[in-house]
Amino acid sequence: MAEAVPEQAHDSLIAADGARIPYLTVGQGPAVVVVPGALSVASGYGRFAVALGERFTVHTLERRGHGDSAPQPPDYRIGIDVADLRALLDKTGAGLVVGHSYGGAVALEAARKNPGISKLAVYEPGVSIDGSIPTDWMPAYEMFLNQGKPFDAFVEFVRSNGPDAVRRMPRWMFRRMMPMFMKAPERDTVVGQLAENLREHRELERLDNSYSNYAEITADVLILDGDKDRRPTTGANHARLAGVIPESDVRTLPGLDHFGLDKGDPPRVAGVIGDFLARS
Repeated sequence: MAEAVPEQAHDSLIAADGARIPYLTVGQGPAVVVVPGALSVASGYGRFAVALGERFTVHTLERRGHGDSAPQPPDYRIGIDVADLRALLDKTGAGLVVGHSYGGAVALEAARKNPGISKLAVYEPGVSIDGSIPTDWMPAYEMFLNQGKPFDAFVEFVRSNGPDAVRRMPRWMFRRMMPMFMKAPERDTVVGQLAENLREHRELERLDNSYSNYAEITADVLILDGDKDRRPTTGANHARLAGVIPESDVRTLPGLDHFGLDKGDPPRVAGVIGDFLARS
């Protein structure tokens, strides 16, 4: 049985373009904003937010196109999420940010030339270096979406981006096994965000090898990753990323994979990030 997550307060802000952007709040202490990744919603970070909320007031942003947030425009660019994040930072007075996966890319972009962010923790951020984030799945994925075949589209995405065991699995077998490892609520959430997932990964493709821009970050940055099912280039790429950020450190958490922050062991990751954010 899934562990019950304490209720979080619901609030929202009105962005500069008039869009309503919801967020969840829990905890007490210095304000922190959490930026979720692709194919996810703010409530999916509940266990992490509650654990971090033992020391901080945690606000989890519901990015556009996710949950009950405003839709993404067809010409979506990452700058839209960056502006929404900065608006939430302004509203809450937060100077601390946590970003996961694509949300890590949003957080890094928001921290450029932004002294208002003093500390930033990113868990396996969506930063593509030398094409490290695959894009070969996109044509078939888009074709299946246009044909009204969302599960086939998702199979293309996971077989390209998932662990080795999944990438080696025949498509028909993976599609048949989906109901076994992804239950209805999560499956519905994922299917409802497939178009957004494509737009967001096209942004990561566009930003490939732009990581030198993060030399403009003045915040103290912690780059986290797990050692389970990670790609061979992850360690070297995170070292390259850290190499351009003036104040940064890299740490690997044994036994965790890409979803360690929101699904694997949220309290453990919250402990590491909480110690970093609290450090003077």
